[in-house]
Amino acid sequence: MRPIREERLRAALINTSQRERKALILPPGFGSLPRDGLDHLGWRDPKQPLVGYVFAELENDVVGVLLRQAERTPGTTAQCSWCEDVQLPNPVVFFSAKRPGAAGRNGDTVGVLICADSECSRNVRKRPAMAYLGFDVEAARQHRIERLREHVTGSRGISRGPDAAESALVHAPRRRCPRRGRS
Repeated sequence: MRPIREERLRAALINTSQRERKALILPPGFGSLPRDGLDHLGWRDPKQPLVGYVFAELENDVVGVLLRQAERTPGTTAQCSWCEDVQLPNPVVFFSAKRPGAAGRNGDTVGVLICADSECSRNVRKRPAMAYLGFDVEAARQHRIERLREHVTGSRGISRGPDAAESALVHAPRRRCPRRGRS
């Protein structure tokens, strides 16, 4: 990721109110964060531990979303939808995000299972285990990095909608849940 100023970061949030943008607390040492090896920038709000922020470069612009962690954690060990690491050194939790615009104001949300503290960039850069004789470890690592970038800015992450002004955190097609007792 390229360096970004605080004002631009706040303006990049697409699913927040003005009040939520002003309340954003930058991570410690924001100005000196190493940008090499970061496919996205994510952190937890120190005052609200269930709130997180994720920013990614998308079409030469930075787009960000405010995420809210579910109060309950998955009952079994979950796999991160972004880094797809099967030997996670960290927990994976469910985050939801309001959709931008009128849909979000009406309560529409989307969700994704991701690493609790945004460790995905670090996880995909770990040297993978040798799968078989002749396995190209470096090519596998590069493939994982590319897949993370696709997931963060594609169908499992921050993506542009049909209207270039509308962006959203997406994970799955929108479906209505059937009401109980109705067929």
